[in-house]
Amino acid sequence: MASEEEIRQAFREQIVGGQILGSPFTARLGKLMLEHLDRSTEVGRRILSWERDPATRGDLVPTRLAGALHALVIDGKDDRLKAAYPPNDVNDDVLWTAIATAFETHEAFILERLNFAPQTNEVRRSSGLLAGFLTVADLFPRPLILSEFGASMGLNLNWDRYHYDLGGFLWGDPSSLVRLKPDWQGPPPPDVEITVTDRAGCDLNPLDPNSPQDSLRLLSYIWADQMDRMERTRAALQIAREHPALVEKGDALAWLRDTRLKMLVPGTVHVVYHSIAWQYLPPEARAAGEAIIAEAGSRATEEAPLARLQMEMDDDPAGAALSLQIWPTGETRELGRIDPHGRWVKWKGWEA
Repeated sequence: MASEEEIRQAFREQIVGGQILGSPFTARLGKLMLEHLDRSTEVGRRILSWERDPATRGDLVPTRLAGALHALVIDGKDDRLKAAYPPNDVNDDVLWTAIATAFETHEAFILERLNFAPQTNEVRRSSGLLAGFLTVADLFPRPLILSEFGASMGLNLNWDRYHYDLGGFLWGDPSSLVRLKPDWQGPPPPDVEITVTDRAGCDLNPLDPNSPQDSLRLLSYIWADQMDRMERTRAALQIAREHPALVEKGDALAWLRDTRLKMLVPGTVHVVYHSIAWQYLPPEARAAGEAIIAEAGSRATEEAPLARLQMEMDDDPAGAALSLQIWPTGETRELGRIDPHGRWVKWKGWEA
């Protein structure tokens, strides 16, 4: 069982995360939980008796709780809580009273939601991923086969159906409902044609954009004071309903090994990619995944190359690393760095 101090440290991480990633309300939630959360309610007892790692790279307990509360607001199930949530501005006493009341009134719902790992599908990450795909297409001018590990609802499988302004470099559908314009630093990415011939993802618990409950679940994990993210995700949901992307349910490592990478197709380049997903694997699973991809790389040829595009956190606190490895050579480069929510990209490119 986690110690109470470890659980409270997870809420301190929530405060820092909210401050760094532009969500004062999320930071405020963390502070209120540190000040008031106790064992007087069933919800409080459940959280303060958490058995596994409650932190950011573990079970993300503060995010589970924030998502449960936000779902009540989005779904209109708690008028008192909704009146205390953004865009409304209330003092801490009013907000905490609304939260504490929700703990009692919606106990069963919150306890049920605490059982599920948070799922996000931040489409702004596609800005960095697009630059990576353009780099792959520049290195290997042939159609792309896409395999996304940890695809959630598959919104970032539809990256070529969005519109981008990457520091003045325009790409994509000018009429797209999803318009991405990160703070772009560095040279433009390669200006090359991209053709996607096949795309699929895998997730332990894929969400269905046609399911109102799944859509609510996805939206609930967006921070409540970041309405631009809400609007962007709703737009991406609409595109996903019009252009369904296959996201299979299951062990994504087995899916890569037994299905997607079993045979590399001559005349295409197969791109395995993932964004803020690999870090949630246990160390032994990460090692197994590395071995699966390396084995496929050992079978890659100039006619049937393999690429792995990653957007993952590392030891550098300045955002996530965008990195690319290609086979048959096995070369790896860090292409740049990106904000975890895709607000900015510091781009270097393959030749830097």
